[in-house]
Amino acid sequence: MIEIRNLSKIYKTKNGHVKGVDNVSLTIQEGEIYGIVGYSGAGKSSLLRCINLLERPTSGGITVGGIDLTSLKDGDLRLARLKIGMIFQHFYLISQKTVFENIAFSLKAAKTPPGKIKNRVEDLLEMVGLADKRDVYPSQLSGGQKQRVGIARALANNPNVLLCDEATSALDPTTTKSILNLLKKINKELNITIILITHEMNVVKEICDRMAIMQEGRVIEEGRVYDIFATPQEELTKEFIESVVSFEMPEVILNKCKGTIVKVLFRGEVAGEGVISDTLQQFNVKGNFLHGSIEYIQESPLGIFVMELKGENEEIEKALQFIKNRSAQVEVLRDGV
Repeated sequence: MIEIRNLSKIYKTKNGHVKGVDNVSLTIQEGEIYGIVGYSGAGKSSLLRCINLLERPTSGGITVGGIDLTSLKDGDLRLARLKIGMIFQHFYLISQKTVFENIAFSLKAAKTPPGKIKNRVEDLLEMVGLADKRDVYPSQLSGGQKQRVGIARALANNPNVLLCDEATSALDPTTTKSILNLLKKINKELNITIILITHEMNVVKEICDRMAIMQEGRVIEEGRVYDIFATPQEELTKEFIESVVSFEMPEVILNKCKGTIVKVLFRGEVAGEGVISDTLQQFNVKGNFLHGSIEYIQESPLGIFVMELKGENEEIEKALQFIKNRSAQVEVLRDGV
């Protein structure tokens, strides 16, 4: 488990002091994939670098696996860092070394006995799907392949935690998906806790169990990814989610609608049931679908529909109450005119 307690990081600049991380407290459970989301400058990368003390926090504490990292002296901190792997957006491979040598470098730096290095590197190459790239140089690799080398290098010393700093931001969508699948495989098979920094909600939706939204150095919202997608509280969170699931209706469409316009959210298995069709059969109302989809988050369905209901107000109220009893949320966007 990782505990971040009242952590702040203040930078000294020519223009004064800048607070990169502002009193953040988070608990990340062992074996989960945790996403930290925010725009550039939100403080998420500063927070990540504080977790393994690449940057020492100005105040607060970091406990990883029961060890308070901020209390360790240099030698003990170096040993503790061996159990915290890190992968980066821009790979940072050594161009003059082969794929094998890049991965072996981490093992040599940790003073691994030479006789154990060869087998360990070959096992890692097999795990990340690069066994056939053993002797090639980084310049001969695609972006996705370079990131696979970076992942193998981060796993070399059998870490318990893997920190990912915008690990997919430089990759195309197809390659991103393959890297996320690899991270899910690593998490499941090795039970490694993964903390993933990103500004892409698609990444969080695809891979994370829980998440935090950061703004101006602070965590403004935190919880299960499914719950945050279903019921976002903060405007910034809603903005991020709308980049993935957009339900903005064109005014020209809304102006044509004379009935009551509602947004209906279905959680869990009820998202796949025929609630709307049952409603239209049981009550004297007519329905017109305007927009909708079912998203799958951690394999659980989340259905969101925008529709127009026409009929007598009393019947519409009965229909809405029926839907509310069968779903998580009904929001009236506009009353009938």
